Amino acid sequence: MEELVIRDADVVDGSGADAYRADVVVDGGRITSIVKEAAAAGCQRPKARRELDAEGLVLSPGFVDMHAHSDLALLRDPDHSAKAAQGVTLEVIGQDGLSYAPVDDRTLGEVRRAIAGWNGPGDDIDFDWRTVGEYLDRLDRGIAVNAAYLIPQGTVRALAVGWEDREATPDELDRMRRLVAEGLEQGAVGMSSGLTYTPGMYAQDAELTELCRVVASYGGYYCPHHRSYGAGALQAYEEMVALTREAGCSLHLAHATMNFGVNKGRAPELLSLLDEALAAGSDISLDTYPYTPGCTTLAAVLPSWASEGGPEETLRRLADEETAERIRHHLEVTGSDGCHGVPVEWDTIEISGVGDPALADFVGRTIRESADRRREAPWTTARGLLLADRLAPTILQHVGHEENVRAIMRHRVHTGGSDGILQGAKPHPRAYGTFPHYLGHYVRELGVLSLEECVAHLTSRPAARLRLPDRGLVREGYRADLVLFDPATVAAGSTFAEPRTLPTGIPHVLVDGRFVIEDGRRTDVLAGRAVRRTPPA
Repeated sequence: MEELVIRDADVVDGSGADAYRADVVVDGGRITSIVKEAAAAGCQRPKARRELDAEGLVLSPGFVDMHAHSDLALLRDPDHSAKAAQGVTLEVIGQDGLSYAPVDDRTLGEVRRAIAGWNGPGDDIDFDWRTVGEYLDRLDRGIAVNAAYLIPQGTVRALAVGWEDREATPDELDRMRRLVAEGLEQGAVGMSSGLTYTPGMYAQDAELTELCRVVASYGGYYCPHHRSYGAGALQAYEEMVALTREAGCSLHLAHATMNFGVNKGRAPELLSLLDEALAAGSDISLDTYPYTPGCTTLAAVLPSWASEGGPEETLRRLADEETAERIRHHLEVTGSDGCHGVPVEWDTIEISGVGDPALADFVGRTIRESADRRREAPWTTARGLLLADRLAPTILQHVGHEENVRAIMRHRVHTGGSDGILQGAKPHPRAYGTFPHYLGHYVRELGVLSLEECVAHLTSRPAARLRLPDRGLVREGYRADLVLFDPATVAAGSTFAEPRTLPTGIPHVLVDGRFVIEDGRRTDVLAGRAVRRTPPA
């Protein structure tokens, strides 16, 4: 007898088609049969060792988080309810050009310091890997949800070139090509970049194009955090479209949005650019989170020259009075490239987390608010915090526009990505709320998307981008990564005031046919594994 039958579910199958009532049978980690309208037809209903009454619940494929920062959280926190409770059954990690494979001992230490604000310092992690394949093998020991990995171009550059702002030599470029090829052979699904983060931002287009040619040859995709989401946003999008067209590589635009005052209401310009490229034959997709503020590290807003050489050099420059004044001028007057070419507005930058608990008083306040309390200039506060916390602070950046968020999420190549940073006392609520927020706020309350459309955005579209032939749809033979939710009550519990509150209305989540969320509670099941690249046919 088979393992599980889910009875009388309203199946939203991920294709975008209308919902239908069915019994869905799961066995051996896969969907073995779907009996539509079984009760109404009066036919023999399927039997199983366990039956789950899904009356009033929607059954859909598990959600795919196309932009996650759980690279260490998956290893550190077996519970991982931040994502499992949202119905996420697959995360794509290795984002924004910086992660922990491939590395050597030197590069690993540098990367750990550089992105401690994203993932923590990692002192509680046994870094017993160096290659992409070894990292994926580590995930295969058992994690809460599945994970796919992007080769981080900035880490590759740090390994082959270092953290200097210069062109790669021919030998260094050859080494980067080999590192990318090896990572793809070992199972990575593509390559990411963080082109406002060092050292990835030091790569010119010719270098990126060569690496994208390698990615394309393995059937992967390129996922850039491009060079500007502010003053030069449209030009930055155009750059990525042209670069990948030249390389013959698929393009997935990370957290695609138009931020800062200069881009208010300009989403249609971006969508027109993408429509023209799609019509011309480009393979493009994108992801967004359904919120207006962004989230990054405080150090990320510094001008790129201030970060050249790595974290220790950044701290040295911040400690030097004359150099620190140059940094302030770039931030406040000319517009730092780290702040997307826009002069910084300190009242939009809210500290969401610090590494040193002694600095917790800064959390939940903007830089300007803390500066006013301390009766000093905002730059003095920001600089002091960066030095005291050794670049660890994370921030919310309140620079988005609701009309842009809604316009982009309607686009036919849109997918969902949380960009969720799980570190800090008050992380962005998107880390705990992205997927139920789509379903509750933008589907049920606002009607920006229909339920069927939204589920397709969160399931089959990302599965197609990842070239996963048996995920993203409720179909016989497909993997039983499934979520059951109540369309009348599903909602994000997380808020900016209480960002770690779990969602409501998602009672059951299955990974590989096993309950990781059951009756609204996390089980002890670790059914997740590394999802490796599917070679092109």
